[in-house]
Amino acid sequence: MTGLPLGLFKRSLFAWSCQGYKANRNLDLSLVMTRTNSFNIKAENMHLEDAEIGDLPLSIKDEAEDDGYLDFTHQEEQKMVRKVDAYLLTTIFAMYLLSYMDRTNIANAKVAGLMEDLKMDSGNYSISLIVFFVFYVIFEVPANLIMVKVGPIKFVPTIMVIWGVLTCCFSAVKTYGQLVALRCLVGIFEAGFAPSILLILSSWYKKEEQSKRFAIYISAAILSGAFGGIIAGVITDHLENVRGIAGWRWLFIIEGAGTIFVALVAFVTLLPFPHDMKPSKGFTQRDIDIAVARLKMNNVDNSAGSDISASRAVWLNFMSLRFNLLVLGYMVIVGSSTLSYFYPTLVKGLGYSGSMVQYMTIPIYAAAFVLNLIIAYISDRYQNLRPVLLTVLLFCSGVFSLVVVLVYGYTERYAMLVLMASCLWSANALALSYSSIGLSHKDSKTRGVGLALINAFGNLAQIYGSYLFPSDDSPKYIMGFGVITGMCFFGFLTYGCMALYPQLMRLLKGKAFASEELQIENPM
Repeated sequence: MTGLPLGLFKRSLFAWSCQGYKANRNLDLSLVMTRTNSFNIKAENMHLEDAEIGDLPLSIKDEAEDDGYLDFTHQEEQKMVRKVDAYLLTTIFAMYLLSYMDRTNIANAKVAGLMEDLKMDSGNYSISLIVFFVFYVIFEVPANLIMVKVGPIKFVPTIMVIWGVLTCCFSAVKTYGQLVALRCLVGIFEAGFAPSILLILSSWYKKEEQSKRFAIYISAAILSGAFGGIIAGVITDHLENVRGIAGWRWLFIIEGAGTIFVALVAFVTLLPFPHDMKPSKGFTQRDIDIAVARLKMNNVDNSAGSDISASRAVWLNFMSLRFNLLVLGYMVIVGSSTLSYFYPTLVKGLGYSGSMVQYMTIPIYAAAFVLNLIIAYISDRYQNLRPVLLTVLLFCSGVFSLVVVLVYGYTERYAMLVLMASCLWSANALALSYSSIGLSHKDSKTRGVGLALINAFGNLAQIYGSYLFPSDDSPKYIMGFGVITGMCFFGFLTYGCMALYPQLMRLLKGKAFASEELQIENPM
């Protein structure tokens, strides 16, 4: 007769312990890390879509002290983040603003007389675009490895000073060959900038903070397009032949000088990685400790990964299904965004002329700026919607591009161009944050190589994109918009697969995770 009461007592005790376990689960799991094949996953942040095949947790144990757990308040954290924004985000914004101006000012120079002065045709112009991206792609990964080793404060402003000087040198070119040579050199020295910035941002901000920061980063490129149009228009109208110098040459001089100035300021204001930060610039040791601890609790690995070779880091990335999908998706977005190099040409084909061509590109960038910030807010607020938002943006871009091909009215085509550009720019920022979050569990070296590869393959797509809008196709540019339409719909399918990725992983890993959850929910 004692067996039944004893059994009931055991079951009651087990139920009580489980309730207590669940009640404190959120607190306890913040001190827990799961290790599998050197892959750290915070149990409180364990999302199925973040795990690759073979990354399943084997055991759960308390490693709070070893992993730098720190008790801090929300107010302390937000105060520290505001300091990071003030230094890091403003510096990166200014740097990328000038970087993108230097990269795309050739488009404004083209319609301001560069083609005629250097006796170039549309084929020569396309080659001058391509050589930049060839060297840019080749040197991205090596440059990011150097940056990880020497640190962002020394590396990023230095290369920026160099390409700023080279930008000024464009004002002195006399032949097409000299132009191409300078484009090659700018591609080499600018190659390390974008992947370095991506790694720095992903090393300071939590996953739910990244979309807005990446949107601000990309908005610098968007505004540089608008400012580039304004500057080019002013120069064309007011500085043409001043001191015997053509307007497009003044464009390179002014923007190159601005780049050098911002780079010199960045030596003072740019931040290192959190684990290399020393108390300075208003940051206390407490701020630095909070910055490091909160990222560990958010499953962001900021370890140096110095024991991993570059080839091993490349291999680890390409062995991931998610990484390969991220590469394909970003190639589509950046390849389609080559459109931005032809905004002045396309607007000119719509019937505008003179400086009005430059000014009419401004609404394109203004609309993109607004939509970019809206999408960033939504994606940080509803993090699981990131791949869904990407599919929607690319589908809409494909539809707008198709309409541009089908309609003939200048007003209608211009409106579609504005909408398509807005969707593509917003997709660019969102894809970068989505890629960064997908690689957040990897050490700094592997993550740095991964982000550089994604960016490199994305820019590789700009090589063929440079041939999409030859002047002979004016004003319809059917080939260019037709290819972009196809790429956007392919990107729609790619990110659609990413949106379904968690469900796919549940099918592949369901039994293993179910077993693990059973152990958690039934600790006895």
